[in-house]
Order: sequence, then C-alpha cells, then structure tokens
Amino acid sequence: MIYRPTSHIERLNLSDVFAADQPLELELGSGDGSFLVAWAKANPQHNFIGIERLLGRIRKVERKAHRAALTNVRLMRIEAYYFLEYLLPRHSVTALHIYFPDPWPKRKHRKNRLINEAFPETCVRVLAPGGAVYLRTDDLDYFSQMQAVFKPFASIPTPAALSAILTDFERGFHKRGVPTLAAAYTCC
Repeated sequence: MIYRPTSHIERLNLSDVFAADQPLELELGSGDGSFLVAWAKANPQHNFIGIERLLGRIRKVERKAHRAALTNVRLMRIEAYYFLEYLLPRHSVTALHIYFPDPWPKRKHRKNRLINEAFPETCVRVLAPGGAVYLRTDDLDYFSQMQAVFKPFASIPTPAALSAILTDFERGFHKRGVPTLAAAYTCC
C-alpha cells in the first residue's frame, strides 16, 4: 500500500496508482491512520492517498489499512507541499483533508506552516470542480490564519459522517477537554 512513484519530478498517472477509476481524496499528514482507514472503509467507492513524512507513522497506517483489507488506499512518504505542487495531477482531488497540521506556534516559525497565504492557490490547482478542503485544528491562532487565507473560498458545512470520524490527535484533545475547531471550503 505504500506507493513508490517511478519519478519524483513527473506528475503521477493515477491509473498506475489505482486499478479503479474513482474519485480521489487526499489526507495530508495521516498520523496513525485512524481517520484515513475509517473514512476509506466507509467510502469504498473513492480512492485515497495518505501523505506522511515520518516512516514509522506511514508503516503504522499501512498495517491498519492492510488489516482492514482496503484496496482503495495508497500511502506516500513525501513532503505534502511538494506532492501537491509537483506530483499530483491538476484538478484530480475531490476532497483534501488536513487535520491537526503542525501549528508552528512560535512567531518566528510560522513561515513553516503548511496552510499559509500561498496554499489556497495550490488547492485551486489540485481540486476538481466542486472539490472541498476540510480542516481541523486545536490551535486558535492557526485556525484564524486558515480562515483568513481561505476567505476567497466558499465556506461549506462538514458532512456529519465526516465529522464523526476522529483522528488520533482529536481523540486525545477531547479526552483532555481541549476544544477543536473545524472548517470546510470549496473553490470550484
């Protein structure tokens, strides 16, 4: 289930990645795979790519997806922004899931945040018509930044079935009484 592309400079041919031609959803930063595996299992009519930088995490997600016998999940160990910008085919994603990205809370480190002023332009290039971006975080400052940069997009409700599936981070926050914030947007 870990997909190793033949090139890291040419766009993926999704028919080489998945046997079935189905709508594609992408999770950036899959963590332990809790969300990705549950959502892929609930939506076998969609294909899913999970992006994660950390090898230990991606192997954990692979084991979970294998145990669930999911044929609609592929994983890649790669930097999220690079994958979106250079490898993902244009207008190929119906849903982009970004849950609890590193908030880089120190002011001098905020330049490292995935969701920044340029990120919505990247979303426009990768989202299919009618595609959506789903966001969750526990960091109020980062959430405010997310809302600001996605202001040109149309805000949409997150479907209840999607909200019901929690990430590993989210479960931990809820156990500790830490509130989480969510937003969803469409541009096309």
